[in-house]
Amino acid sequence: MDFSPSERTQALIERLSRFMREEILPAEPVYASQLIGGPDHRQWRQPPVMETLKARSRAAGLWNLFLPDAPHGAGLSNLEYAPLAEIMGHSFIAPEVFNCSAPDTGNMEVLHRYGSPAQHAQWLAPLLSAEIRSGFAMTEPEVASSDATNMQATAHVEGDEVVLNGRKWWTTGLGHPHCRFVIFMGLSDPHAQPHHRHSMVICPLDAPGVRIERMLPVFHDYDEPSGHGEISFHNVRLPLENVIHGVGRGFEIAQGRLGPGRVHHCMRALGAAERALSLLCQRAQSRVAFGKPLLALGGNADIVAHLRMAIEQARLLTLKTAWMLDTQGPKAALSLISQIKVVVPSVAQQAADAAIQIHGGAGFTDDLPLAQLYAYARVLRMADGPDEVHRAVIAKLEAKAQKAREARV
Repeated sequence: MDFSPSERTQALIERLSRFMREEILPAEPVYASQLIGGPDHRQWRQPPVMETLKARSRAAGLWNLFLPDAPHGAGLSNLEYAPLAEIMGHSFIAPEVFNCSAPDTGNMEVLHRYGSPAQHAQWLAPLLSAEIRSGFAMTEPEVASSDATNMQATAHVEGDEVVLNGRKWWTTGLGHPHCRFVIFMGLSDPHAQPHHRHSMVICPLDAPGVRIERMLPVFHDYDEPSGHGEISFHNVRLPLENVIHGVGRGFEIAQGRLGPGRVHHCMRALGAAERALSLLCQRAQSRVAFGKPLLALGGNADIVAHLRMAIEQARLLTLKTAWMLDTQGPKAALSLISQIKVVVPSVAQQAADAAIQIHGGAGFTDDLPLAQLYAYARVLRMADGPDEVHRAVIAKLEAKAQKAREARV
C-alpha cells in the first residue's frame, strides 16, 4: 500500500490549501455575519459571500473534486480525493464552496451511478453546477432507524405512478433556500426479501403532499442555512420514472453510496480534528497560568501527544479504507468502512473537547469554532449509523474471517 499523493493530487493539495488560506478562512466571519438566525427556515438565506466563493473556486478549477468519473467530476480515486477532503474539513463552509458537501455529494454519486438519462438531465446537471441543492430522506422518528429494514414510510407503485407516504426526520439540507428535492427511501414490497423491499425515489419539495414540519436544533443550533428537518409525505404521487435504478433496489444503491461517503465524512472529520489540535496548541503555548505556559501544566503535554498519535492512526486507517475501496471494492472494505466510522468521529470529538478545555470559557463561545467542531463530531458518531451498529458489523465480519482462517489451517 502506497498512500503517497500522486503528482496531480499533490498539485491539487497545494492549490486547495492556498485557496483555503487566502479565500475561505478569512470569509468565515463574513459568512457568519450574513446568516439570518432562528428556527424558521423560510426566513433563511444563502449568505452572498458563499456564492462569491463558489464562483472563485469554480474558476480556479477546484470544483466537484469528489466525483471519481470524468467529465462530471475530477476523475480522482477515493485515495486521491481523501487528502483534499481533509483539507476542506478545516472549515465548515469549505465543502460547499467546492460543491463537495453532503448530502449533495452522496446524491450526485447516486444519480451519476444509478440514475437514468432523464434524471441526469433534470436533477444531476443542476446539482453539479450548484444551481440547486438536495436532501436525503431515510431516518424516521417512529422506528429504530439504525436498522434500516425497520422503515415504515412507503413508496407503493400504482400503475405508472409511485405514491409516497410517511414521515422522515434528520433530513440534512432540507432548510437550504436552494434545496429542490430529496431522495426518499421507502418500503415498496413488504413481502420481498428484506433487502429488496425498499426503493429510492426522487421527490421534488414542491410536489403536492410534501410538508416540511420543522427544522431540528442540534445542541440548540439550527445549522443554518442547510439545517436538518422533519418532513411528511401524504399521498405524494410522482411519475414512476422518479424511482432510481428500479423498484426494490434501495439497499443496493445505499451500499454503493455509503462506502465512499463515509471516507469523505471521516477525512473531513480529521481535518476538523487537526484544526482543533492546532487551536489547542496555539492556546497552550501562548497562555500562561501559575507562571508557566499551559502546555507545561498538568497532563496537557500528554493530551497533545495522545491526540497527535490518535489522529495519525485514524488517518492511516481511513487511507487504507480508501485504498481498499479503490482496489478491491465496497464488499472487501466493509469492515474497514465500519472501523473508520467508529474511530474517526471519536478522535475528532476528543480533539474538540480537549481544545475547549484548554481555552476555558472562550471555548464555549462562538468566538472560536470549537463548540461547533465538538457538536459536529458528536453528531457524526450517530449519523450514517451509531457506533454500536458499526462495532456489531466489525465483530460479525471478524468472526467470519476467523472461521475462514481456521478452515484453511
